[in-house]
Amino acid sequence: MSRVRVLVGTRKGAFVLTSDGKRGRWDVNGPLFAGWETYHMKGSPADPNRLYASQTSGWFGQIIQRSDDGGKTWTQPGTPPGEPTTTPEGMPKGESNKFVYDTSAETGKPLMTHQFYDGKQRPWEFKRVWHLEPSLTDADTVYAGVEDAALFRSTDGGKNWKELSGLRGHGTGPRWQPGAGGMCLHTILLDPSDPKRIYIAISAAGAFRTDDGGKTWRPIKHSDAPLAPERAVHAKALGRPAQRQRRRVVERNQRQFADGLRVRN
Repeated sequence: MSRVRVLVGTRKGAFVLTSDGKRGRWDVNGPLFAGWETYHMKGSPADPNRLYASQTSGWFGQIIQRSDDGGKTWTQPGTPPGEPTTTPEGMPKGESNKFVYDTSAETGKPLMTHQFYDGKQRPWEFKRVWHLEPSLTDADTVYAGVEDAALFRSTDGGKNWKELSGLRGHGTGPRWQPGAGGMCLHTILLDPSDPKRIYIAISAAGAFRTDDGGKTWRPIKHSDAPLAPERAVHAKALGRPAQRQRRRVVERNQRQFADGLRVRN
């Protein structure tokens, strides 16, 4: 009988729940990272033992954790081999927390500011990782959606991160504005039929799509109306048990949302 695994992130740590196919009884591993907020945990479709987690604290900052044995042990992937993974005070090192916004001339200095709650422009500032999305085919490739909204990618298992700056440089960026929970890139969806196609959603800027691996982006809208940054769009991935590798991106066309999308596979 097949087994089921559920990854749970809470404000006080993370848990790995496992059960058989009947789901009548569960084994609980945790709390992991006790006392820390876990914004997201995700397993790699390419390697079930590879897990990624976003561990964050308003006091100590952001940490990326990685497990190579299904959650039994965890490391901070940016820590050089042989070095301790904690400080002398016992806190995790932030070696995997090097999320630097791209402002290079080669990419056109994508964006230096965005719109804040009061309507004034404010510099981009990294706060935390909201979403981790491992590649469907490579366990070492993983995407990160962060606050302030941007998309990063690592190709070495979370050791180093590089921004896909075409998203912020798309053109609407100066009008992006935080929602009630901040200006976060909270959803990343990889198209299983096209490795270069990615969908993302930002609160409160909208939903965007790339067909060239993140170089260029376009907003997903029902009409050509200007992007409404004050309204959040939330994309939801729905999986079917018989087709777990297939995903549908659904946006409910409700009045409180600015944009909508439906992709049929």
